[in-house]
Amino acid sequence: MNTQIIKDELDAAAELLRRGELVAVPTETVYGLAGNGLDEQAVHDIYEVKGRPERKPLSLMVPDAGAMARYCEEIPEQAYALAERFWPGPLTIVLKAKDSVPEIVRAGGETVGLRCPDHPLTLALLKKAQIPFAAPSANPSGAPSPKTAEEVKGYFDGKIAAIVDGGPCGLGRESTLLLMTTKPYRVLRQGALPAETIADALVEHMTILGITGGSGGGKTTALREIQRQGGLVLDCDAVYHELLAQDRELLEELDARFPGCVTDGMLDRRALGRVVFSDAEALKDLNAISHRYVGAEVDKRLRDWAMAGGTLAAVDAIELLSSGLGARCDLTVAVLAEKETRVQRIMARDGIGRQAALARIEAQRPDEYFIKNCDCVLYNNGDEAAFTQAFQRLIKEKEIHV
Repeated sequence: MNTQIIKDELDAAAELLRRGELVAVPTETVYGLAGNGLDEQAVHDIYEVKGRPERKPLSLMVPDAGAMARYCEEIPEQAYALAERFWPGPLTIVLKAKDSVPEIVRAGGETVGLRCPDHPLTLALLKKAQIPFAAPSANPSGAPSPKTAEEVKGYFDGKIAAIVDGGPCGLGRESTLLLMTTKPYRVLRQGALPAETIADALVEHMTILGITGGSGGGKTTALREIQRQGGLVLDCDAVYHELLAQDRELLEELDARFPGCVTDGMLDRRALGRVVFSDAEALKDLNAISHRYVGAEVDKRLRDWAMAGGTLAAVDAIELLSSGLGARCDLTVAVLAEKETRVQRIMARDGIGRQAALARIEAQRPDEYFIKNCDCVLYNNGDEAAFTQAFQRLIKEKEIHV
C-alpha cells in the first residue's frame, strides 16, 4: 500500500474514509488514526494496525455538539454546556451510546466518547466526509503519540491509505476524557484540558444565588427552600469555623498577623476580638485574610457540587458583597426584617439578652446598604409561609430552576 501525504486535497481524504480506508489526521493535541466510526471493518482495521486490544473502546471525532443527539442518549444539559465552552478543543465527553454506534467502537460497553478536534483541516474533513471518525492517537500501542505527519509516516508508512499533513500539533498531549453517564462526573484520563478548568466551566453554568442580610433577618427560611429544591447551601460563617478547626495555613497566617491570638493550634476568639474591634486596620486585615480563605473554600465546594451534577447553589454570607463572593453569584438577595423581629430571633437563637442582641445588630451594616447593593430585597417579618411564597415567586420570576 502506498501511503499518500495529503495537504489540501480533502475531497480525496474524505472519499478514502467513506470507503473504509484509514487516514491519519491532525488535531490540536496529537495526530489521530481515523477510520469511519460507523464501519465495523474500518474500526477493526484501526485496532489491528495500532496493535490495540479490542477490549479498549474508541472515541468518535465529530464536527460539532449536534452530533451528541445523533450518537448518544440520556445527555445531561451540562454536556452541551461543556461542548459550547470547549469544542473544538481537547475534551472528550463520554456519554451513553445509541445502538447506531457499532459495538466494536464501544468495546462491548454502553458508552462512547465524543471529541471535536480544534484543527481546521480535520474539522473541514469531518464536514466533507459526513461521518464520525473513530480516531485514537496515530501510534502503535505503547509508542509515543505523534505530533507531526513525519512521525506518523515512520509508524505506519505502507499500512494506511493516507496522512493529512496539517503541520506540527501544538499541545502534544491527548484530550482529557470526562465520563458524564454517572454522577459525580469523573475524569477518566487527564489530558491537555485541566480537570479544574472543566469544573470551573460547570460552575459557570450553574445558578448561584447570594443570600445576605444582617443577623436575625430570616435568611434561614430562604436557604431551606433552596435545599428543598435540591440546591447546595454554603453558609460562609460555618465554612470559616470549619477552616479554623482544620486549616493550619489559615491559623499560621492569623498567628503571624495577630500574635498571641492562636494558642496550641487553636484561635482564641476573645483575644482576637479585643484586638480587631478596637483597631479598624486590624479588622480590615482580619477580613482580608478570612475572605480569601473562605472564598477559596467556597470555590472548591462549588466545583465539587458542579462535578456532582448540581445546577443550583446558594452562598449565605453577611459580608457577601464586601468579600467579593457576590461577584460569583447570578443574583444577590437581601433578606431583611424589622429591628424588633431581629432582636427576638437573635435572643431565642443564641440565648443572649436584649442588649447583647441590639449591640450585635448595631455593629452590622444597616438595611440601606443591602437595599442599595443587592439585586433583590425580601422582607421576612415572621410569617414564614408568606415569605416562602414570596421567595418562590422570586425564583420563578428569575427563571431559576434545578
